[in-house]
Amino acid sequence: MPQVKFIEFNGTEHLIDAKTGDSIMLTATTNLVPGIDADCGGECSCATCHVLIDGEWLAKLAPISKTEDSMLDLNPDRSPNSRLSCQIEMTDELDGIVVKLPEFQY
Repeated sequence: MPQVKFIEFNGTEHLIDAKTGDSIMLTATTNLVPGIDADCGGECSCATCHVLIDGEWLAKLAPISKTEDSMLDLNPDRSPNSRLSCQIEMTDELDGIVVKLPEFQY
């Protein structure tokens, strides 16, 4: 079972087992990881599941879609490693991915 390491803005770490095929957002919300609001429930129609992906993992992710890119543009704290966690599906290749949570969700 692949794992995700969530790092809260304050540095608190959560190592969570993820189901292959579930989104990182679903993994976080199912396991009560603080810092992901997921207001739209994973429909890519808000940006409240914004995360920062550790650099080494970015190349392993599917390319960002136009919809995700548009949603991230709504976030004033967007950075080059910003992604929406609802759009990242867990795979065995992503076992150990490091996901940093921003201070605020918008």
